[in-house]
Amino acid sequence: MSKATTDSDGEDDIVTVNFKITESFLEEIDDTWQGRGFNSRSEFIRYTLRDAVEFPTFDRDELIALLAAETDIREGTTMSADEARERFGTGNE
Repeated sequence: MSKATTDSDGEDDIVTVNFKITESFLEEIDDTWQGRGFNSRSEFIRYTLRDAVEFPTFDRDELIALLAAETDIREGTTMSADEARERFGTGNE
């Protein structure tokens, strides 16, 4: 990695990171950043990485559970909190 300071106002240094991807994937990335109005490939990659760190996605099991819950809601097979407490023997804790 190479390192370059861009500002002297106490902000983090800019670091260059190199990684390998296939040419076909790079073409997809280029089509995506251009189609979404980013100014550059680097801007798009920084945005995407920042978003992934700040807002991690659900894993597959969590998504399956959410879809199952959505199906239950649409089919009317859910129960109220009071019904759940009664059925599972929990108090109003």
